[in-house]
Amino acid sequence: MEKDLKNIFFNESNLLKVPKITIYFWVAKLLSTAMGEATSDYLVFHTNPYLAVIACSLIFVGSIWLQMKSNRYYAHYYWFAVIMVSIFGTQIADVIHVVLGVPYSFSTLFFLITLILTLAAWKSKEKTLSIHSIYTSRREAFYWATIVITFALGTAAGDMTAFTLNLGYFESGLLFTVMFSIPIIAYFMFDFNEIAAFWIAYIMTRPLGASFADWADKPIRFGGLGFGSFTVSLILTLAILVVILFLIVFKIDDPNQFLKRARE
Repeated sequence: MEKDLKNIFFNESNLLKVPKITIYFWVAKLLSTAMGEATSDYLVFHTNPYLAVIACSLIFVGSIWLQMKSNRYYAHYYWFAVIMVSIFGTQIADVIHVVLGVPYSFSTLFFLITLILTLAAWKSKEKTLSIHSIYTSRREAFYWATIVITFALGTAAGDMTAFTLNLGYFESGLLFTVMFSIPIIAYFMFDFNEIAAFWIAYIMTRPLGASFADWADKPIRFGGLGFGSFTVSLILTLAILVVILFLIVFKIDDPNQFLKRARE
């Protein structure tokens, strides 16, 4: 994936807005997906759900605004936006099922079709789906629209396997772990297309993290470990804050640092 970075002319007008893909990216992404699931569950079931959704939607909009207004990748802006997408994306999928009564299988199919159409529009307009080319407002808008849809899709898919297909939380987590690993293995061992590998793996992180978060926080009688959504959310929040602080300090995932070294 670094090949794309070297092909971008480095100047102040096209600094990249999303992180370099490293092991830290996947760790932070999985933590954020699990944290978003647990936090959403706590807010919906232990506070006023209407106020929670409204508040999260406003914070979500604010986080995206901060990210879009920045002129380059900053770990704190980017991951704050991802965290809020995780929480709000979970709420979107849950509202569609709980409030509107839409079955998980239908919402999963709906979000899948929406995702395909969004990626098709992105490809048609920008001629690439590479995250290493995101240095314009329109490309970043497509990127965040795609991210929101992947979170809603992943939430619906995880609930579908756990409930509709009766796999349970832990078994669903194992299923999505395998599905997450397949494109990564295919990329490194069989030269599978890197852009396709990234997006397939990215989509799988949502139901993977959410399934294990549900397994940890749900009561034992429902197939969980019974730690509770507040405890799981708190632990995961602290964990992801540590990772983000690490990234802020050491800038290991800053793609513009790589571009700078490549130019030199």
